[in-house]
Amino acid sequence: MHCNASFQRRTAVRLYDQRTTTGYMKFAEIPGNQVIKNKLTQTVLDQRVSHAQLFFGPEGSAKLPLAIAYAQFINCTNKKGMPGGDDMQKDPVSGNPDSCGACPSCVKYQKLAHPDLHFIYPVATTKRITSKPQSKHFLEEWRLFLLEHNFECELQAWYEAIGIENKQGIINAHDCNEIITTLSYKSYESDYKVMIIWMVEKLYYSAAPKILKILEEPPEKTLFILISEEPDQVINTILSRTLMVRIPGSGSGRNTRTDEDSSHFVTFRQWMRACYGGNVTELLKFAAEISKTGRERQKSYLNYALQTIGRCNTMNYLGQVEDSIEGEELKFIGAFSPFIKPEILSNFNQLLNDAIFHIERNAHPATLFLDLSLKIVKLFKPNFAAAS
Repeated sequence: MHCNASFQRRTAVRLYDQRTTTGYMKFAEIPGNQVIKNKLTQTVLDQRVSHAQLFFGPEGSAKLPLAIAYAQFINCTNKKGMPGGDDMQKDPVSGNPDSCGACPSCVKYQKLAHPDLHFIYPVATTKRITSKPQSKHFLEEWRLFLLEHNFECELQAWYEAIGIENKQGIINAHDCNEIITTLSYKSYESDYKVMIIWMVEKLYYSAAPKILKILEEPPEKTLFILISEEPDQVINTILSRTLMVRIPGSGSGRNTRTDEDSSHFVTFRQWMRACYGGNVTELLKFAAEISKTGRERQKSYLNYALQTIGRCNTMNYLGQVEDSIEGEELKFIGAFSPFIKPEILSNFNQLLNDAIFHIERNAHPATLFLDLSLKIVKLFKPNFAAAS
């Protein structure tokens, strides 16, 4: 039986009052995941916080708790174990850098009431919200839901908590507009504004274009953390703009790789070597060969290219990629990632996304892939000029 809105509000207030200032948002309060914690804290130590990150992993993994702990750590005003700080001691619980849990910023994070912490999540109409549902209409239910579940949330349990019955929740255009509006304002009190989008695979396809620009070029000191259980269902234009961070589950957490992935890898490695070397003869051959495949195969190849460029970015920031990447593919990403510098990443992704767009609109494939190849050559070698 579902709680009514007034009961939920009273319960939420009671739970907030019962929370201590050393709540569940510190890294030390999240079991395991020490490698991921170390990588995340190191990005702050190195001042290399990527503005758009995708935390993905199976149901039951600590994706959302780690995302909130990371955001709290970034905005904590008295971080533990930071070199050169007033407190040179490691956190006594974890033995690693962590948020203090006691400064005004941490206290508000622990109550999910910080004015610079924002959430977007799938919603639908209910008996209370009968039209144009938005995340902000369910904020009190969301806070209560997180507190009751220690921030380890299941999608179906969330649907039951807000009473959407047999409907499927989505992240709609109204919420995308809300993201843009919310992030257009200056932060209230912290260095970073944080926007956490939970279950981003539920983002409605036609609404996604609304947030592409702000996701790629957000206001200064803005952090997007996207949460997903099925990243292969996340819209590619969103996926290609994020740093992917795999959060392991209780099992092996390994993803399966297909024969098509292996074939794409071999072709992609040859293509990138030819692009970096400015080998026009090889690029002409590549364009002619790939133009013989079907359009779906061409789109699949470009999507693989987007994912690989994303993995190179992840390698640059975190020094690792998901466990399913191994052998020659892992060796290649390790060697190639230093060439995917931050200043070319956005343009690289845009070129690949534009190519997918034009394939869907029946562009001549040989011309398209040759043009794409030469533009990639120019990313690597701005002064390159092909021989006439």
